[in-house]
Amino acid sequence: MQGKGTGPGWTFLTSHARVLLAIARDPGIRLRDVASHCGVTERTVQNIVADLEAGGYLTRSRAADGRRNVYHIDPAAPFRHPAESDHEIAGLLALLGPGPDHAPRHDDERQDPRGR
Repeated sequence: MQGKGTGPGWTFLTSHARVLLAIARDPGIRLRDVASHCGVTERTVQNIVADLEAGGYLTRSRAADGRRNVYHIDPAAPFRHPAESDHEIAGLLALLGPGPDHAPRHDDERQDPRGR
């Protein structure tokens, strides 16, 4: 039996979930950067994004500069598996999506390193 972090094997999140979370963290991310972050090929990410788009989980549009795609996630979309289909992906995004270090911060807010 393998213990925590002892090598390859199964994981709790699928590549689809990892790609969705990477896009949630940076809606303007390049697919090659998603691939690098998720440990899969760029072609795999392209297929996953197509799946997520076809499933209604995200849409894409052109950025203002016309050079990149910007992705928009629908947090109200339900999980696909019947066992979780009564839950929205918003819960997953809230749990594992952009953390406090990605949240916008006002310059007048002072951060106490002790969390107060």
